[in-house]
Amino acid sequence: MPQSSLMTTAELIHPQSPKPGDIAEGSARHNKRMTHMGDLLGPDPVRLPGDTEAEAELAAGENPAIVAAAHPSASVAWAELAEQALADDKAVTAYAYARTGYHRGLDQLRRNGWKGFGPVPYAHEPNRGFLRCVAALAHAADTIGETDEFQRCLDLLDDCDRTARGELGLA
Repeated sequence: MPQSSLMTTAELIHPQSPKPGDIAEGSARHNKRMTHMGDLLGPDPVRLPGDTEAEAELAAGENPAIVAAAHPSASVAWAELAEQALADDKAVTAYAYARTGYHRGLDQLRRNGWKGFGPVPYAHEPNRGFLRCVAALAHAADTIGETDEFQRCLDLLDDCDRTARGELGLA
């Protein structure tokens, strides 16, 4: 008979000591009740609402500068600008765009319950504008020799979603 993956109240109150390899190997038993940071009582993931107008304009090929001016709180527009600047070898410009989008994204995250830590899943499309800004900021910081900022950005991406760095080319 297959064993249930649900934990009893007794197991939650008095958990058994982990077996060797349980946590290091990411056993299903532990992953079902812990956040990605190993916190039993961690916050729920934040899923930002999308900015459908800005996203539609970008998808239709509108100039990201026009979209950012019309929708300044849309991190996705700032991410587009930062990524274009990086592609054009304009690291300082990319840094400014990425930092703007990063701060606008922090504002949105806080309005949606984020307390400065906890999951911000990359899989949720509207979160990607913010996460792309953090990645662009990391790239720009690395390019201009801001190693502390580069590391802070990598740490933030890891804290938000362990898959984000790989998805955003920073693995």
